[in-house]
Amino acid sequence: MVLPEYFSVAGSPEHLRTYAETLSGPTVTWASELASRWNVRILAGSIPELPVAAGSSGRHTGGRLFNTSCLLGPTGSLEAVYRKVHLFDVELEGVPFRESATIAPGDQLCVTPLGRSSPEGGPATAVLGLSICYDLRFPEIFRIMALGGATVIAVPAAFTAATGPSHWELLLRARAAENQVFVIGAAQVGDLPPGMPTCHGHSMIVDPWGTVIAELGDPGPGVILADLDFERQRRIRSQLPVLANRRPAAYRWPHDDTWGSTERHG
Repeated sequence: MVLPEYFSVAGSPEHLRTYAETLSGPTVTWASELASRWNVRILAGSIPELPVAAGSSGRHTGGRLFNTSCLLGPTGSLEAVYRKVHLFDVELEGVPFRESATIAPGDQLCVTPLGRSSPEGGPATAVLGLSICYDLRFPEIFRIMALGGATVIAVPAAFTAATGPSHWELLLRARAAENQVFVIGAAQVGDLPPGMPTCHGHSMIVDPWGTVIAELGDPGPGVILADLDFERQRRIRSQLPVLANRRPAAYRWPHDDTWGSTERHG
């Protein structure tokens, strides 16, 4: 079960600071109790996290919070934590948004196995990669998670009404098809409290072929469900082995001193 970004509290930076909490706070505790009661996994989309929860890492946030996603397992245990890496510092239709003024960026990606293929063990039935909203525009992290074993990637989001009609479905389907993973986009809907933009909604689940297999067509609140066919995913990856056909030795970033040297002098 995947919830959207800032599902527990949304609004101005002051509002987020007022209601921010640690990973042992009431919101994660609530999600833990529900996961245990229903014997399911719940991805608590994201919450504004007080930085004291990351204090043991020695990181200094300058008084900023984290935008944090938490995976609660069927026993209620906290199985994975991801802090949003890419922050929404943009200007849309003349209105600036500076997420980095309130939120400190995370610096680690997160991939975690979900269950096993049989009681005897073996490979994980599913491996979940975590991302949040604006991360969707950075294909590098999705490829890294796929190479790290991810078969499903979750995207809790508050995608804006300004960009959503053009980019939400496009990017979800692109990330799914290019990495041959299931992508679960759980989206905030409508008008949020002052300080945050109107949201596009349209939660959807996309399969590894890039096909939308479930969508909330109505822009209002709702729930969508889908069965994830991992055997079909294995067939797609076998018949169209994109990940296996990569040629990392030929890849260079522009800041690499060797980038394009052969072509330029050829």
